[in-house]
Amino acid sequence: MSIKERIQQKAGELFFRYGIRSVTMDEIASQLGISKKTIYQFYSDKDSLVKDIFTGITDENKKKCIRFKDVSENAIHEQFLAADSAQEIFSNLNASVLYDLNRFHPNVFADFEKFKKQFLFNCIKENMQRGIKEGLFRKDIDVNIITWLRLEMISGIFHNEEVISGKTKPHYFDDVMKEFFLHGICTEKGLTLLSKYKHQRQKKST
Repeated sequence: MSIKERIQQKAGELFFRYGIRSVTMDEIASQLGISKKTIYQFYSDKDSLVKDIFTGITDENKKKCIRFKDVSENAIHEQFLAADSAQEIFSNLNASVLYDLNRFHPNVFADFEKFKKQFLFNCIKENMQRGIKEGLFRKDIDVNIITWLRLEMISGIFHNEEVISGKTKPHYFDDVMKEFFLHGICTEKGLTLLSKYKHQRQKKST
């Protein structure tokens, strides 16, 4: 791993654990055992480092979304694969990260919003359309509105006081909302599969 990759990895870990604003360049350098001057050889300021890290995160998530669509058995299975991936992210995520992005790194936040409103919106929409074709989701739903609703549910994780305060884990919050959401759009066939994948997940966790 190159020095630049090590800087990205360590800074990303610290940002996710403690929030972006609370982590200084000095602390990143100290954790890596290098001088702050070395970091500045690769990044002119903290904002450029944050941008690089979040560009990497969105690129990786794009690859995952495409892979989940390809390897999943059906639309509901695709939702569970995505949820398991999100849980890995949420398990180490400080809820203040998006707040810090929005307030202190607006250009990076704008890129993240673009990713959410374009790529992620299309992923969810295609999943809705797939589920309808497979007979798992109701035919009478308005796909655009339901897609927007699911996207807003995901975004809401980072604005909920229970999550921000640490009283509720982000992945648990998302799981509860996702289950409520799927129960609202599933057909009887879809509900049977939903129960199957929930059982498989519970069995795996134990």
